[in-house]
Amino acid sequence: MHPQSAQRDVAVEKLAGIAEEARTWLFEAAAPTWAAVDRDKAHLFPERLTIEGRDDPCPHRLFVQSRHVFSYCEMGRLGWNGPWREMVEGGVDLLLANGFRADGFCIHEFCPDGGVFDGRADLYDQAFMLLALAHAGRHSSRAEILGAAEALGDLLDARWRHPTLGRMHEGEIAACPPFRQNPHMHLLEGYIAMHATAGGAQWRRRAQEMAELCSRCFVDPATGALLEYFDADLRPAAGEEGLIVEPGHCFEWAWLFEILAAQGLADGARLSDRMTAFARRHGVCPARGVVINEVLTSGVTRNGDARLWPQTERLKAALARFRRTGDPSEADEALAAWTGLRKFLEAPRRGLWRDKLRVDGSWIAEPAPGSSLYHITCAVAELLDTVEAARRRAEPAGDRGVSRRG
Repeated sequence: MHPQSAQRDVAVEKLAGIAEEARTWLFEAAAPTWAAVDRDKAHLFPERLTIEGRDDPCPHRLFVQSRHVFSYCEMGRLGWNGPWREMVEGGVDLLLANGFRADGFCIHEFCPDGGVFDGRADLYDQAFMLLALAHAGRHSSRAEILGAAEALGDLLDARWRHPTLGRMHEGEIAACPPFRQNPHMHLLEGYIAMHATAGGAQWRRRAQEMAELCSRCFVDPATGALLEYFDADLRPAAGEEGLIVEPGHCFEWAWLFEILAAQGLADGARLSDRMTAFARRHGVCPARGVVINEVLTSGVTRNGDARLWPQTERLKAALARFRRTGDPSEADEALAAWTGLRKFLEAPRRGLWRDKLRVDGSWIAEPAPGSSLYHITCAVAELLDTVEAARRRAEPAGDRGVSRRG
């Protein structure tokens, strides 16, 4: 066996070990814990749970409901044997019935009974509605699911897309300027998901336009870092605000560019390389082994606390890069990312998580946010899919079964 192939095989087996740990935690602890909360007739997923596992009543954000739909779709695809289809159907019923306004845009928040609590429209919510409908549409024959997504995509193009800059109007909640890269990133994620589900040149075009927008405006040309805040012309915001970098978003965009590179985007790998290099150099705390919240383009730490979600993005980026390069060091980086993420999953009740780790190593006491299930599920899916794909490549052609991706 070639030495490089042997090294890759060892790396895959290392990943397989943490993949089994992650799958067990997700399927046997997290999925049933969050599924056990009484959803009544409203079909609302929990917005958050107390650290002991009790529902914490509050308004329910549409993007969190959408993220739960995505999460249970992915769990079903990956083999969880819980009632994921019923949960997804109920969640989609709520989104379609009460999640849209008369003008076609999505609302912001639901009441605990499923009615509309905040009817304002925000770009972030529109992006996650697309993601939820794309994944639900893969598992359902209901034409109205993808039909709603097609209508929303067309509406965003017609009403919210800037005619020359390519950025989107950010809606009725965010005070702009500054304009943000973040909702555009999730819009790209939704576009990629819709193209994977429904095909169509319009979804590929939209994804390519968002990728080009990022390359042209969001990435600092000097450092390769992903900037956060911009003026109306998409120049970096004035002062320190225009120098802020969230390493987690560097990793998240890098993961998306890895997907696009695999689909033929010529510049995707280079952009992933630059953002990943910056985030690894300046955004990982060596003492705690976790991705921190904010740095400046100079590399100076601005906020050394750490949230859960950037740990998942570090893991996803490393896995995607391992699939592309086969470099065992990317598998080692994935293991380090999982070690950092595992700290957040060691909550008093198994299946819940901590969200905010202070610089001094203490945790902020607060409920577990339901929004994080999406980040965790996506990372676990990347881990399981990466191991399966590597093992399938190593099998004789006649022994290969059907992939989970179909």
